[in-house]
Amino acid sequence: MKNLKAFFAHRIFKILKWVIFILVGSFIILVVIRIFHFINVQKTTDQIVKIHSTKLSIDDVMGKNLPPDPGLEADKTIQGIDANSNGIRDDVELAIFKEYPKSAKTRAVLLQYALSLQMMATQPFVNEEIATAVAEKDSQSYDCIGEIIPRSDGDLEKIKILRNFIENKQLNTEVRNNLKTDFDNKTRSFELKTGCDINLLSLKN
Repeated sequence: MKNLKAFFAHRIFKILKWVIFILVGSFIILVVIRIFHFINVQKTTDQIVKIHSTKLSIDDVMGKNLPPDPGLEADKTIQGIDANSNGIRDDVELAIFKEYPKSAKTRAVLLQYALSLQMMATQPFVNEEIATAVAEKDSQSYDCIGEIIPRSDGDLEKIKILRNFIENKQLNTEVRNNLKTDFDNKTRSFELKTGCDINLLSLKN
């Protein structure tokens, strides 16, 4: 009888030990998963703050630090070349200055649009939140182009020409077009943003 009791006691102890082991193991796994989750959430939050805080500078508009022509290197990678580290792809930046050398206002709105489109190619990681934040900047820059077209004109074609000028330069390869599509697919609904990074009234031409 004693041996039978000892046997059952041993079995119960063994079962309890495994139950405790499984519970402790599950808890540790859950903690690790939550830690990685919070790290990823923080990384996403930090990246979104960086996206929204990235703005065009007046020095970029005035061409105080124009990059050298990247040549064929411009299209060897998705992100291209940004030698002056202003967030705008060098070949696109130079194309804007070449096309509009005498209009700082036009350069300002086009450079801002190029800056927002380039954000798609430079994100360290992409999820729905990141894609949406970039889309918000994109919508703001897209709207900014309309600021240099007088409202009395009612000429949407002029706005379209300016926007297409940047899109044709920025999304000039199949891979870059596919990247834009991927971002669009990940983007959640959001409120359209308006406004320019640079006060256009401060520019003479």
